[in-house]
Amino acid sequence: MIEVRASPPPSANQEEIRESSAGPVERARGIRATPAAIIVLIIGFAVTAAVALTTLALYNSNENRLLRVRLRELNLVLAETVPSVQTPLASAAALADATGGSAHSFRTFISTYVGPRQQFTSASLWRIEGARPVRIATVGAPPGLESRPKALAQFLARARRPGVLQLRGMLEGAHPALGFQFSTSRRAPVFAVYAESALPASRRSKIESNSAFSDLDYVVYLGSSRNASQLLVTNAGKLPLRGRQATDVVPYGAGHFTLVVAPIGSLSGAFFRDLPWIVGLAGALIALAAALATHRLALGRERAHQLAQDLDRIAAGDRERYWEQRSISQTLQHALLPDKLPKRAGLEVSAVYVPASAGLDVGGDWYDVVELGDERLLLIIGDVSGHGLEAATTMALLRHAALAYAAQDSSPAGVLENLARFARTRDDETYFATVLCAQFRLNDREVRVASAGHLAPLLLDGASAHFLDLDVDPAIGLRRVRPRYRESIAALPPEGTLIAFTDGLVERRGEVIDAGLTRLSVLASSTRKSLDELVVMLAHELTFGERRDDTAIVGVHWEQ
Repeated sequence: MIEVRASPPPSANQEEIRESSAGPVERARGIRATPAAIIVLIIGFAVTAAVALTTLALYNSNENRLLRVRLRELNLVLAETVPSVQTPLASAAALADATGGSAHSFRTFISTYVGPRQQFTSASLWRIEGARPVRIATVGAPPGLESRPKALAQFLARARRPGVLQLRGMLEGAHPALGFQFSTSRRAPVFAVYAESALPASRRSKIESNSAFSDLDYVVYLGSSRNASQLLVTNAGKLPLRGRQATDVVPYGAGHFTLVVAPIGSLSGAFFRDLPWIVGLAGALIALAAALATHRLALGRERAHQLAQDLDRIAAGDRERYWEQRSISQTLQHALLPDKLPKRAGLEVSAVYVPASAGLDVGGDWYDVVELGDERLLLIIGDVSGHGLEAATTMALLRHAALAYAAQDSSPAGVLENLARFARTRDDETYFATVLCAQFRLNDREVRVASAGHLAPLLLDGASAHFLDLDVDPAIGLRRVRPRYRESIAALPPEGTLIAFTDGLVERRGEVIDAGLTRLSVLASSTRKSLDELVVMLAHELTFGERRDDTAIVGVHWEQ
């Protein structure tokens, strides 16, 4: 859009400048210029030109820097969509591996993600065994790629790389779409989940109304090419973009996008856009009227001060974006935790998650409490090594895999052994996870506990407290051989509380972990609070100061 603006009427100061400069000019018509005046005029114009060009260079540098900042913001917007795509596909693939490719289980799980207003228009489960893939189940519309068997076979052949989100564009035709594929196992048969997301036929982006990007034109291409045939979305009316631009490659699973942005106007404001012209005009007036040199010098210093203030405001904006991104990270972590905990008479369950106090990375702590029926309850709590998107993705995979395995064999040792076997199927040795699995048998008044490198839970019985005596076996993903997990059995007191936690609750820098465990035991046994109040109090009292690790706490209280 071309915007036409009427020129504002001259201000009183501008009129005074014109009046003050008009006199000498008019008088100069009848006066011969002296060599000194000519030299001063030449020097004045030379200095003015140098200052104007320097200001223009500073303006261009500032515009480029601001454009790169906005490019990084858009980059984050694209990167943050990876978990929302990968997590359901990874969970569905893990479920297929766990159930031997059950079509019913796949449809039940994936149906919540497929539909006209959902993120996928189609999702299908494929068995990769032999030369041709076999479709087991489909939810939503038939896969568009199925009409091209050769291209489908080539794309699904990438399922030999488990744990990596594969990406393919179908941009031609009246119904453009993006295809995603994910698998979790190398062993035949390989079960691959393939899903498609529709793109707008006009390629107009849905985020173009977002005021945060209203001053940018942006184009997203699939892959490294900026060819029109690889266009995904844009808000520009005409392509290719012209003028000042910034480009970045955004990794997306095994593929990537090319992001191109261009400012619609001046990112730093109309004043800085016009500043080179203002400097040139001021310099010309200085050369013509030497008496105004001091005034013009002061004006230049004032403009430099204004520029410093603008840079300070930019720095303050960066700090605000830091806390905004941290809030997004915490929201993502909470979204991966269970929405609600079991409720029943005579049994209370409460949990608290405390994020790390420094950094933007998402942590890998998680927990789940599942009712098994027959007066049984299963508690799972774990901690994935590392931070960031990889830890969050691994946490989501392990959590959903644990729930799927618990549906098959709910014994603590069985769940951990299946998880260890699942971890060995991933071609990734960069992580490990500690997991504690406890099954409460209320009728038998006992609890069975198995630990994969995890800290023992705390059992509260009235005024006494002690940590359960466990056989601690290797953490998940720590060994390439399949470990055997042992179960420890403890009697449930008539009325008691069990507190399970991750190491962020008791670990302190420069302190042995026994000191933290003692601090937890003393604090928990010396208070008389409800379960909800107890869990919140432990989180508040034991996670103070700078927290370099996130923490999960789960409490179970029973009355018999």
